[in-house]
Amino acid sequence: MKKIILYTCLATLVASTGCEDYLEQAVDQRTQLETEQNISELLATAYPQAGYTTFTEAMSDLVLDKGTGTVVVNEINENAYFFRDIEDRNQDSPDYYWNACYAAIAAANHALEAIERAPDPTVYNAQKGEALVARAYAHFMLVTLFAKVYDPATAASDPGVPYVTEPEKVVMQQYDRRTVAYVYEQIERDLTEGLPLIDNNSYRVPKYHFNTAAAHAFATRFYLFKRDYQRVIDHANQVFPGGNIGPNLRPWVSVYSNLTANEGLARYTQATESSNLLLVEAPSLWARNYGRYRYGLATPIVNELFRSENVTGATWIYPLYTQGTENWLVLKFREHFVRADVNADIGYPYTIYPLLTAEEVLFNRAEAYLELGYTEAARDDLNTFASARIENYNAATHNISDTKLRAYYGTRDIKEGLMAALLDFKAAEFVQEGMRWFDILRHDITVEHPTADGQVVVSAPGDPRRVLQIPQEAELAGVAQNPR
Repeated sequence: MKKIILYTCLATLVASTGCEDYLEQAVDQRTQLETEQNISELLATAYPQAGYTTFTEAMSDLVLDKGTGTVVVNEINENAYFFRDIEDRNQDSPDYYWNACYAAIAAANHALEAIERAPDPTVYNAQKGEALVARAYAHFMLVTLFAKVYDPATAASDPGVPYVTEPEKVVMQQYDRRTVAYVYEQIERDLTEGLPLIDNNSYRVPKYHFNTAAAHAFATRFYLFKRDYQRVIDHANQVFPGGNIGPNLRPWVSVYSNLTANEGLARYTQATESSNLLLVEAPSLWARNYGRYRYGLATPIVNELFRSENVTGATWIYPLYTQGTENWLVLKFREHFVRADVNADIGYPYTIYPLLTAEEVLFNRAEAYLELGYTEAARDDLNTFASARIENYNAATHNISDTKLRAYYGTRDIKEGLMAALLDFKAAEFVQEGMRWFDILRHDITVEHPTADGQVVVSAPGDPRRVLQIPQEAELAGVAQNPR
């Protein structure tokens, strides 16, 4: 969809009348974007069809070096663990994710251009809303991973990423990174304009599109990074009727704990799961290997997250499985293998990723409450989460009290204790989903990666390696690489 190719009629090969007939045909033989259905079909590709989990999980503090043995050795997984620039450009790599994001942005921009040129653009309001929010989301993910995390004191000078708002129509278009502050301004503009236009009735499978719940959920993430905490709360309360998030949390206690392994893998990423707000299917080996990568979830982390009592005085219900001595996994991802053709033994592995969930919305609201000083409201949200993750939950026994916070975290600062609990809860909930990396960025958490041969790789706040490197080919389009 990027380039318009013009064809000429060669007189030496085609008779004059034949040439005239040929020139009466549309130059571009692709589907014309002239109907709601055409534009909606294009917008199905306006989401990054790539996974970031392989590298963000490996950079986090939820993984260890499992050494040699029955593990999968993978360059992306290994280099991310050592905070090296990842040269692999295949699926699951940062370069692949960068390109997928800009491909999604290109689809959104083509849709928006077609809508603008339509005789009556208001007919396409729902499609316009989806395109704007999808464009905002892809740019947000890019600026979060490939630029410094948003800081009000430095955002106006920190290099951002190109914010592309028009279809690319020339070879080697040049782009300017501008600043993180500029990118955030453009994201907010697209988000606030697009969200009110979204119409869930325009989707056949809403969970694979920016439905209203998903759009508000994305807004909670964006404003949490922007530190606009009241807006986090406002949007969180619009995800579900009455701001009642609890009944929509993933039912680990009542349902998941009773499922077989295959049933659990099948359910986690289903569109019918109320917790899942936005899903994407992407070419990825993550579902196949996430429990077996050498640098991954290992016994010490399992013991800390799941086998030891948390601040509630209980342990989490998550069912754990192993694929060998150290290859731990929580049942979340099942590979979808698409054969090259009906009779082929080769094909393409896909993973379905939950991009936005009810759990994240609850945590984002709780963190915003804490930042605004609404301590008890934050505590209520955390207790709501715990009630859905502790077997035989009893509020009198398991609610998070000040006494528990002081004893467990060794602090008399209740806000500090609740924030620590929130981050611990999120680490357990989103393990093996790559989400922990975003908290590490926002909260300036130091990461230590011990190696099997006794070394320790440390990445502290301010480490330039925490900002992913811009793909080299982007330099040809005028995009400067990040410092190293």
